[in-house]
Amino acid sequence: MPTAKKPSDRNASAAKTPATRKPKSASAASAASAASAASAAPAASAASAATIAAAAKATRKAPAKAPAPAVRVKKDRIAIVGGLRSPFTRAWSTLNDVDPIELSTQVAREVMFRWELAPELLDHVVWGTVISIVRAPNVAREVALNLGLYNVPGFTVSRACASGLQSIASASDMITLGHGEIALAGGVDVTSHAPVTYKKRVIDQLLKAQKAKGMALVHTIAGIHPMDLLPAAPALTERYTGKTMGEHAEEMAQNLHIDRKDQEALAIKSHASASAAIDKGLIGDDVITVQTPKGPVREDNLVRRDMDADKLAKLRPVFDRKHGTITAATSSPLTDGAACVLLMKESRAKELGYEPLGYLRSYHVAALDPRENMLLGNVYSLPGALDRAGVKLADLDVLELHEAFAAQVLANARLFDDKAFFADKLGRSETLGPVDWSKVNIWGGSMAYGHPFAATGGRLVINLLRALAHVDGELGAVTTCAAGGIGASMVFERS
Repeated sequence: MPTAKKPSDRNASAAKTPATRKPKSASAASAASAASAASAAPAASAASAATIAAAAKATRKAPAKAPAPAVRVKKDRIAIVGGLRSPFTRAWSTLNDVDPIELSTQVAREVMFRWELAPELLDHVVWGTVISIVRAPNVAREVALNLGLYNVPGFTVSRACASGLQSIASASDMITLGHGEIALAGGVDVTSHAPVTYKKRVIDQLLKAQKAKGMALVHTIAGIHPMDLLPAAPALTERYTGKTMGEHAEEMAQNLHIDRKDQEALAIKSHASASAAIDKGLIGDDVITVQTPKGPVREDNLVRRDMDADKLAKLRPVFDRKHGTITAATSSPLTDGAACVLLMKESRAKELGYEPLGYLRSYHVAALDPRENMLLGNVYSLPGALDRAGVKLADLDVLELHEAFAAQVLANARLFDDKAFFADKLGRSETLGPVDWSKVNIWGGSMAYGHPFAATGGRLVINLLRALAHVDGELGAVTTCAAGGIGASMVFERS
């Protein structure tokens, strides 16, 4: 893992042109910040109408069947060259004063700096977000502009909590289809900056007031009740079902009889594993220092080293006060953060001298009726990703399973080996098999680090590839549930 340069080194190198080639050692970049130059994307040539007509005339006869190739050429894979993230912090805390686009820009800039990526080599920026940014909904393009990459197009995706994984999937698809060779894929959500809305009637009256004059203006303003001016608080409620994610999780916990003690034990394990990974220096190199108006922010602030089982047992349920089992301790908290990965065609990575962290082998997105056990997206999507990769659950060395709630993790894991569920819901005769918990979230999960929605996918992928190298494993998978009854899973390989 490349290490960050000293501030003085960065300032000294800020005016230099970034190198187009990365030395095979993973040392910190000796070239400058990527923000200093714009890139130019080569224009694709198009066949003329005459050429197309001539080709059509020449091929009117039924073509002969082409012989099968004698040698199967290995596919040019998608390489994950590197990735970084901001600190993940509790909403309305240390990142409260940094807007989502600025936070995304700082992470993307650092990725380009550490991996010495020359701006002119970048083809696309793809970003995910869940909480809409009203003034600038296309976060990806804003990031490119902030970096001075005026000729690099960018687009923003939103697939609820799977948005970070979707940005990687979309970027990899474009590269596979030949729309470029190198891309930045990231995600951001800053709950602290969630837009505040007003009732539609108030908005309509205010628009009328802009056009009114004299007494008409007075009457228009008088028609607005003072209580109507109170803004609506941001709510994480499912539009289709009318329930919050927590209420859905609680419903699922009760339907599948997920024990509260098991949930609390998993939460303790998540925080303990994250604390151990941080103390051993396994996480720090992947977390950048974010500059804010109130000073630098360097560390996650949600991981707890003193989780006490007796104290957790005394907490009141959050979503069902009378019969519930889910508490604040067994839920992922509202979080601010951003993450970014650098990916490119494998052959291009080799040309530039990079040593990829790993390669994307497959991905699969699935969906289910959100009215019934909405957060089972993991068990719906992982089988498809494993099938496409040609591997089994038992073949994985590390599994990053997003922890929206402890109950959701335990419910999905239980159903991984439920024959009746696989036959009834998935139409499959074989299950995934039992979960080996020694391979799951070995450096902690979202209950410990937090869950800044679209940034979580990047964290999961970075953690997975780092953990795979740490255990000298070959195969790993990332899987997440998402709002709307969605699940997304990806399989990666190291070599």
